[in-house]
Amino acid sequence: MDYTAVVLLEILYMIAFLVLASAGLAVVFGMMRVINLAHGEFVMLGGYTTLACYDAGINIFFAMLVIAPIVVGLVGLIVERVVVRWLYGRMIDTMLATWGLSLLLVGLVTLIFGSSAVGVPTPIPGYQLGEFQMGGYNLFIIAIAILVVLGMWLMLRYTRAGLIARGAMQSAEVASSLGYNPRTVYMLTFTAGAALSGLAGGVLAPLTGLLPSSGGAYIAKAFITVITGGAAIISGTLSSGVLFGAINQIVSFGANPVIGEIAMLALAIVLLRLMPQGITGRFFRNST
Repeated sequence: MDYTAVVLLEILYMIAFLVLASAGLAVVFGMMRVINLAHGEFVMLGGYTTLACYDAGINIFFAMLVIAPIVVGLVGLIVERVVVRWLYGRMIDTMLATWGLSLLLVGLVTLIFGSSAVGVPTPIPGYQLGEFQMGGYNLFIIAIAILVVLGMWLMLRYTRAGLIARGAMQSAEVASSLGYNPRTVYMLTFTAGAALSGLAGGVLAPLTGLLPSSGGAYIAKAFITVITGGAAIISGTLSSGVLFGAINQIVSFGANPVIGEIAMLALAIVLLRLMPQGITGRFFRNST
């Protein structure tokens, strides 16, 4: 019984990890059809922001939940104004530009923080579940993922800003007909996506550790989660996150974590072969 509870909690943690790591990319891709290859570096920046704030004596929860999203959101705003705004509708050019941006961010972080691995202390102690020692911080990550998904759903469903964003997602002409400049909507959307990436980086930093090159691990998982989920932001990210999180942890417990990662990638290939438009393109076409 205890072992079953451990497996279920680890599955929930992996789902939460994938949802948090993918949320920012899902917002930008779902609403703007922009694949931001610097997404992993935005997550990494959130982690280093949390580390810098913690070293400066700032409360770690305030750093990861407030300061990291704001800092990375501002970075995203600058990137959108300087680079991305000129490349809308040109997917390949956007991918190349954001890939170059990712290399630039890795170089800057290496210059400032060095190339050695660093870590943020886990602010929540572990707990005992039967004969197993569990990480209490995993429960915090699960709770944050739930709040992020709930907040995104409420905003998109019940706020005027959500209505405008969904209109722009369907068509720039729809946003214009409502009296809003689509370019402004895109700017705010990209900024929000970057802020979500910063939040993910700050929250996940105590568990994953930090390296200037650690963004590569985030973008790989986020990319397959978002593309396999499809264009719908919430239902797509949740559905693919549940599938990949479950298969990753079940195979990891049955074999080892490396095989779990391979199983997740193999599942993504199969799903994309069967459903080129993603899971929501097949089953949840009218979902958010």
